[in-house]
Amino acid sequence: MRAPVYRPTLVDPYREHLRQRRADDPTVGVTQLLKEIKALGYQGSANLLARYINQGRVENDRASISPRRLTSLILTHPDRLTDVQRHLRDELTSACPEMIDLADAVHGFAELLTPSPGNATRLRAWITTVRSSDLPYLHSFTRGLGKDASAVTAALTQPYSNGPTEGHVNRIKMIKRQMYGRAGLDLLRKRVLLTN
Repeated sequence: MRAPVYRPTLVDPYREHLRQRRADDPTVGVTQLLKEIKALGYQGSANLLARYINQGRVENDRASISPRRLTSLILTHPDRLTDVQRHLRDELTSACPEMIDLADAVHGFAELLTPSPGNATRLRAWITTVRSSDLPYLHSFTRGLGKDASAVTAALTQPYSNGPTEGHVNRIKMIKRQMYGRAGLDLLRKRVLLTN
């Protein structure tokens, strides 16, 4: 992770003062800060100062993490994470109670993805836990699981999968796209049977 690279601005010389003031009183307004640093010799505008503060340059120098990277850290199996990644994931998820609940819910569901006869009861317990938490996006996910409960339960408890069938359907659709309506069912049948 790299910290964002910013061009130098007129606010940079007053960074330590701004940092100290924001640490002492986090609710101090931009207009008050502008008055203080103007007294110290600041020549820039209030807009520049507000943008500087909103970019987070006053509070810290640490790099931010993208939502995609955080999602990847949460969704990756803990055994596949390096120590640095695991520490980063734990630090980021512990910063917010909702993130702790989300990470626990994701890991709980990931454990269900290995087919096992006891997964049906564990799935019901997982759905109950998620519905009692304050995670609205997972609530809609659990509603979707409930609508197709028999298929989900079968997928989580049975060792069988319709993956090979879906693979063949995908292959046939690709052949149809290649032909682009130039021939009928006879040629499609020959192409499907002769490609094996």
